[in-house]
Amino acid sequence: MKLTALAAHTPEAVRAALAAHGWEAQPAWFAATGIQRFVVLIEEITEPEREALVHWSTKSGVDVLTGDGWALLAGAASRIAPLARYDRAPEGLARLAPPLGRLLAARAEPPRSWVIRGAELALEKPVIIGIVNVTPDSFSDGGRLPSADAAISHGEQLMADGCRLLDVGGESTRPGAAPIPVQEEMARVVPVIAGLVKRGIGPISVDTRKAEVARAAIDAGAAVINDVSGLQFDAELAGVVRDSNAGFILMHMLGTPATMDDMANYGHVAPEVAAELTAMAAKAERAGIARERIVLDPGFGFAKTATHNFRLLDELATIVAVGYPVAVGLSRKRFLGAATGRPVEDRDRATAMACALAWERGARLFRVHHVALTREALALASATTNPT
Repeated sequence: MKLTALAAHTPEAVRAALAAHGWEAQPAWFAATGIQRFVVLIEEITEPEREALVHWSTKSGVDVLTGDGWALLAGAASRIAPLARYDRAPEGLARLAPPLGRLLAARAEPPRSWVIRGAELALEKPVIIGIVNVTPDSFSDGGRLPSADAAISHGEQLMADGCRLLDVGGESTRPGAAPIPVQEEMARVVPVIAGLVKRGIGPISVDTRKAEVARAAIDAGAAVINDVSGLQFDAELAGVVRDSNAGFILMHMLGTPATMDDMANYGHVAPEVAAELTAMAAKAERAGIARERIVLDPGFGFAKTATHNFRLLDELATIVAVGYPVAVGLSRKRFLGAATGRPVEDRDRATAMACALAWERGARLFRVHHVALTREALALASATTNPT
């Protein structure tokens, strides 16, 4: 008799074992994901529903922890899955089926691509977004690109280094930053976007909260709008995204850059951010923005302490489970300095490592300053999860 302990943190180990013993590829993958451990927190349930869950768990082999108005289930996904089926769920738990079904579907079939204006980006491999800041006061690189020509040349280099999207920003969102006038922001970003497009460099994202700036950027050739406010700043921005068929990055932030540091209060940061991003995405879809055009960003460093950021990175799978592609903006953030002791200008190695950890937890898009270093880290991380 021979016993081998398989790696439990990835379905790949079980899939490979099944394939080595004669299983076909698709059944092996579904079986591997089915027996992986799944933990779900259920809140706002009634007392009869809570009692029904406890009774069901004793028969199903699923672990359950409960309290007043909540329950936590833990077990193999295949054992929990019957609760997502109306024909299999116990009496009194029908209300649980739709949201649980959505969670399990997102887990089994994550988004494979992201539709942007005029293109579609595959997500099987990491998508690196290169940062082109044309601001005098950004937290790590403000003033380093003093002209449109310098910014265009920098964007060209970032693409050569391996990024698949350039993000052009003209307004700093560092802690304490105040908004700048629309015309000033447009004067910074539009010539850069137009110049990049003229050289055939792209696709291009514009990092803005303002509908007027977004519209001008789209007219100049941008394919994506990256809104750090999550549709909280300018009510007209959703219409610009909808009408242009642009890709859309929705980021989580409380307050504004000027006030966000005072609003970093959470009981459990990952579920709270996930709930707020879910509401933002629903708002965007109600405004007519197609689901396949939406990417979620949990907003590292925005209204979050170092401890919040570390917890959010470790529990990033909670954000991924919402069901949209996830982008992370980890580059040179303060919490990386809190861990390493490195100043802002020397955090690119920590950034690359953090991006690799985020990939393993389900993120697929990575917004960074140093593309080449991040590309190497992500090439290694993605090789372990996509060995073929």
